[in-house]
Amino acid sequence: MKEMWYIGHESQLYGVEEHRLVGGKGDGMRLLLVKNGKGLEFTVSADRCADISRLSFRGVNMGYFSPSGYVAPAYYDDKGDGFLKSFSCGFLATCGLTAVGTPCEDDGETLPLHGTVGNIPAEHIYWEQDDQEIRIHARMTDEVIFAHKLVLDRTIACSLLTNEITIKDTITNRGDKECPAMILYHMNMGYPLLSEKSEITIPSVKVTPRNDRAAEGIDSWDQMLTPQPQFEEQCYYHSFEKKGFARIYNPDIAQGLEISFDADNLKFFTEWKMMGRRDYVLGLEPGNCTPDGRDRMRKEGKLTILQPGESVSYEVHVTMVTE
Repeated sequence: MKEMWYIGHESQLYGVEEHRLVGGKGDGMRLLLVKNGKGLEFTVSADRCADISRLSFRGVNMGYFSPSGYVAPAYYDDKGDGFLKSFSCGFLATCGLTAVGTPCEDDGETLPLHGTVGNIPAEHIYWEQDDQEIRIHARMTDEVIFAHKLVLDRTIACSLLTNEITIKDTITNRGDKECPAMILYHMNMGYPLLSEKSEITIPSVKVTPRNDRAAEGIDSWDQMLTPQPQFEEQCYYHSFEKKGFARIYNPDIAQGLEISFDADNLKFFTEWKMMGRRDYVLGLEPGNCTPDGRDRMRKEGKLTILQPGESVSYEVHVTMVTE
């Protein structure tokens, strides 16, 4: 690369820097700051499932960060909806692996909101780089004595040639009995990418409101609002044929992003429309389940089950756009 003659260290343009937070509930958390030299920058939270806590493009924030801020796993509350106390959101918050969505009772287990994997630190994390891309590898171990034994192996690949990120995950059952394996890629759009001017494109073949509240806005599921006082969330389930796709673009900042995935593999897609004041976020969420709870997925015959030694893999692509 001829440009190397112009610089002293590659971090002038691209690379990964490892940091630790100091103070507050995030004290001590490990963060990997990634930039590709073409305007794409993001932060991988090593102690929160190697999720993407921050995402910006050309200096403009793209994701939503909740009022909770950074919260270390030590503060996690697995009772009911205690998950929300440490729900930083960020651009990507992984939900699973034995539960997603509504707290429930299933197969003799009491399951918390959105499962526990999002609060599990990477047991092993490292990064590598070549002329084409940066790759971050992480392993999260969700294993319990006398209970489930699942491992999530994640690779986040960031192109150095284009403004794209690919998330590749493999879930493996390392136990001696079958086990549910659930995952939801809780991807959260925030201001200034998200505003009442944002244009939402989801070319689904069917849109289903989650409940009566969502049904009230079924004709305007793609219309964003200004922040509303005491807004009650609305969720919509989108069905695709083969290719899953969602796009958000804001003409005020002349940029946006696209999310794509194999809809035969990740069969469900949830749009979480939350237009509250300070709770202002649009979730565009591929998954192998809906957020209605494991009990309902089992009852409807839609629950992914892994046999001992069995693995399942998923992949999601995120592409920045400028028009």
